[in-house]
Amino acid sequence: MRTTIDIPDRVYRKLESKAAIEGTAAESMLLKLLLREFDGSEPTIRTEFPLVHERESRKLNLTNAEIEEVVLG
Repeated sequence: MRTTIDIPDRVYRKLESKAAIEGTAAESMLLKLLLREFDGSEPTIRTEFPLVHERESRKLNLTNAEIEEVVLG
């Protein structure tokens, strides 16, 4: 369902900031917070690829432990 709500600017800035830190969209963060408040559950999160971004080259040099950390969190 789609809806419109008014959120004070300072609250929305905090929402956007928290979402950016977690690498997600503000809308996804809001849904996560609402679900946590109502029933303690977490929404299914859609994964965006690539999971890991290498800054210097297109090749990834990751250890098994680093891969496991990315996959399992």
